[in-house]
Amino acid sequence: MKIISWNVNGIRAVHKKDFLDSFKEISADIFCIQELRAEEDQIPDELKNIPGYQSFFNPSKIKKGHSGTAIYSKIKPEKVEYEIGYKEFDQEGRVIKLTFPDFSLFNFYAPQGGRGKENLEYKLNFYDFLINFDFNNNGNVILIGDFNIAHKEIDLARPKENKNNIMFTPEEREKISGLLESGFLDSFRIYNSENGNYTWWPYFGINARERNIGWRIDYCFISKNLKERLISSNILSDILGSDHCPIEINLSG
Repeated sequence: MKIISWNVNGIRAVHKKDFLDSFKEISADIFCIQELRAEEDQIPDELKNIPGYQSFFNPSKIKKGHSGTAIYSKIKPEKVEYEIGYKEFDQEGRVIKLTFPDFSLFNFYAPQGGRGKENLEYKLNFYDFLINFDFNNNGNVILIGDFNIAHKEIDLARPKENKNNIMFTPEEREKISGLLESGFLDSFRIYNSENGNYTWWPYFGINARERNIGWRIDYCFISKNLKERLISSNILSDILGSDHCPIEINLSG
């Protein structure tokens, strides 16, 4: 089973950059999207009705064209939920949960926090909520999406220059550690301990993607008892169309 996550930085924008070609080439069983940035009636029909997939959209309820998530799934879920019980987060369309017979999947778009850290408190409070959340489902849980934090120095190209900047402050990094300590594994780091593997490259002024001056802020966290089913976890950095690239996991069964 192949599961993909991609912050597309606007589904209408990425649609103009051959999104459907990439989607078909990847051929995922479950395809998660963050930063939808569109109301459902603004999404082209060919993106709402992709043959072979059920589609689920959760746009922001309080600010149009902001945040939002979506999932395409070949596998019919038993249950679909668009809230986790954190009011501000839920109103911004930042989560979709699909429940299947043997696992549950949460597609997350975590708050960024603001370049001036004006929303850092909101972000940290969300992570506290997440760390203490009762995920249940017999411990078979996948958390996937854009988490907007580089966990360790290995996860960004310029850690020293960014040690006090948003997405790499000590307070934020501690939250990823707390999530892992609560019972999750960073699937990519099970197989890869090297630097230079990034999922997001800033647009502003430095030709960051060409020079690979990036950050790894998109993750797939799996509960520990799913480790034996994990075949691979990859970053698909050759796929263009957004300032992020897709990430991928493959599970047996």
